Amino acid sequence: MTTTGRVSFVGAGPGAADLITLRGARRIAEADVVIWAPSAVDAECVRDHARADAELVDFSRVTPEEITDMYRRAAASRQTVVRLHAGDAATGGGVQEQHDLCVRLGLEVDVVPGVSVVAAAAAKIGRELTLTEASSTVLISPESSELVREFAELQTTMAATVSGARTGQFVEKLLAGGYAETTPVVVAYKVSQPDELVVQTTVGELESVVKLHKLYRPTLFLVGAAVKAPTRRVSASATVSVDEPIRAARPTRWSRRAATRIATRTDEPVPATPDAPPAEPNPAWNAVEEFQQSVRKPAEEPDPKPKPKLTVVAAEKPKPPTVRASTATQKKKPAARKPKRPNS
Repeated sequence: MTTTGRVSFVGAGPGAADLITLRGARRIAEADVVIWAPSAVDAECVRDHARADAELVDFSRVTPEEITDMYRRAAASRQTVVRLHAGDAATGGGVQEQHDLCVRLGLEVDVVPGVSVVAAAAAKIGRELTLTEASSTVLISPESSELVREFAELQTTMAATVSGARTGQFVEKLLAGGYAETTPVVVAYKVSQPDELVVQTTVGELESVVKLHKLYRPTLFLVGAAVKAPTRRVSASATVSVDEPIRAARPTRWSRRAATRIATRTDEPVPATPDAPPAEPNPAWNAVEEFQQSVRKPAEEPDPKPKPKLTVVAAEKPKPPTVRASTATQKKKPAARKPKRPNS
């Protein structure tokens, strides 16, 4: 048993509830307090994993001083706290400063890595970002970085999270660093979430695309030859081109429930849609639910005196008596003589 509280910095992945790691889901299920930002992490990710009695704190509505007070309270009351970060908590999100603060307060601290937004975006477009003929390195530049031009001079694949309102300045630095206007760019916003947006464009058209889709919040941009869309073949004998638009994936049971508010703690039935097939059982998700229940409810203690197992044994049947037939004739017994009466 620990003598102090514990704070876990958990990477929640790109946002979808089923893209969090099993360890991250377990940390949320164990937590007394969950600190998260609804704008960055899907509400379903918290509702599906957190305990019903857990304290949920909106990170965007508290001050840094209030967060520090929560850490102090956790140390004094031996509470478990989870601080959720979008993407991978081990590679960004200001985790280092918070981590060191918790260590100074005497708390147990661990960091649970998650699926990065860059990996989710690359998987969405089906491109490998580190192809040797296109790039040797993926450079992730934070929004506040002033080194975008220097990164662009290396002509490698760049993954940058930039506020949509600063897209014009970002494009200027890309062009100044040597990227051509025809360089491919992928705009990825809220990848894996129900309202995700993934658009293929170029450096020259990037600013207009961002304005068209009204992207004002931080958005991920993948820049470089590695993210160029693959060329599709057109059959000469076919009357219709095989280059058809990609159909959008049908929403899953988890994404259809994502619009439900976090205040609704019960598992209400999922509304059926006419074009959606019935949801298939997910073995991986069932495994998550099983260990969630093991954390939320103490395991039943085994019976100290188990009942003996009954073994049915077939009873031996008695042998029938042996009857032997006799061929000898039996002699008749002589009849008993009556006593004579005496003469009077």
